[in-house]
Amino acid sequence: MNVLMICERFPPEVGGLACSGGRIASSLHRIGCKVHVLAWSRNLPPGLVQSEEVEGVVLHRMGRFSNWDLTLQHSLNVLGSLHEKHSFDLTWGHYLQVAGFLAVIFARSEKLRSVVSARGNDIDQLMFPPGDFARLKWTLEQASLVTSVSSELAKKIRLLAGDDFQVTVLPNVVDLEVFSPREPEQAMRKELGIEPEEIIIGFSGELRHKKGLPFLPGALAEVRRNRPASLLVIGEIRARERSTLSGFAAEDPQTAARILSTGHLEQPVEVAKRLSLCDLIVQPSVWDGMPNSVMEAMACECLVLASDAGGIPEVVTHGANGALISKTKLNRLGEAVIEVLELPADQRQRMQRAARRTIAENFSEEVEECALRTVLQKLGH
Repeated sequence: MNVLMICERFPPEVGGLACSGGRIASSLHRIGCKVHVLAWSRNLPPGLVQSEEVEGVVLHRMGRFSNWDLTLQHSLNVLGSLHEKHSFDLTWGHYLQVAGFLAVIFARSEKLRSVVSARGNDIDQLMFPPGDFARLKWTLEQASLVTSVSSELAKKIRLLAGDDFQVTVLPNVVDLEVFSPREPEQAMRKELGIEPEEIIIGFSGELRHKKGLPFLPGALAEVRRNRPASLLVIGEIRARERSTLSGFAAEDPQTAARILSTGHLEQPVEVAKRLSLCDLIVQPSVWDGMPNSVMEAMACECLVLASDAGGIPEVVTHGANGALISKTKLNRLGEAVIEVLELPADQRQRMQRAARRTIAENFSEEVEECALRTVLQKLGH
């Protein structure tokens, strides 16, 4: 089967969207599909296309124009040219806005089958003003098949498209070889500037409002009133949202100085090494899909405290393999962190071991490949 995948972001770009797009493209290739990917780039001149083969997947990066109207119109021309050369059987839009919309438009124009993959934030952005509700509904209804990253998101899609609307749940998965328990490297702790007596509260990924940025500084301050602690951001803090931390730093410079960031880490194994340093991983999302960062931490047998946003409760069971806090009570995040850290050591260890079992049994690459085969079978291939 010849698949044309459209992704707004694709590795080595940062973020869960790029990561999941790259992983699904690779999984499709492993199960026997020929996969071409169109991804947009701000680092190329507008309209210029550069192609390369990456581990069996052919990646075409196209330079974005100044607005999406021009970008999408030119993208249709590029897709037409690629289709003439490769005769695609299926388009796959990874994220409803704008990749899913374009995948459906092109598939209908060429009488192909189409899949759109809802990831979470795309539904929320389009269903509420100033989002384009009409385009969201049209994309869902005109696609040959719709997948969602969680059952919670599938339920939200049915709210929009009808109770009998068919949605296939295709959850995120984790590489269990890379993300596995390991002894923390104490030299790395020193390199990061973490004091010997400090508890390390970790956050993995791109820190921004959606992921709970407004609640973390205050939570750290509350923990620090109880014991020495630092917040280690394993990734980047979104540039346009750093003003939140600047405002906090003016009020509590000592706590702000204990918010440390590794910056973007290119290799997943480097993320795993830093996860192993942490006493607790927090994911206080305000809204979310099914975050890779939570699942990767659980695969590393880290203790996890997350909000109950999106599909997170489909992975984390409170008291069994992690801890949950209501997304409506994130103002009490600091209190929740202290409660989890004060659990008996044997209870924390049981939760950590159960966390990895959860990922191994339900969110492995083998599980994803099986789900992808099911998707293709539903499409008649």
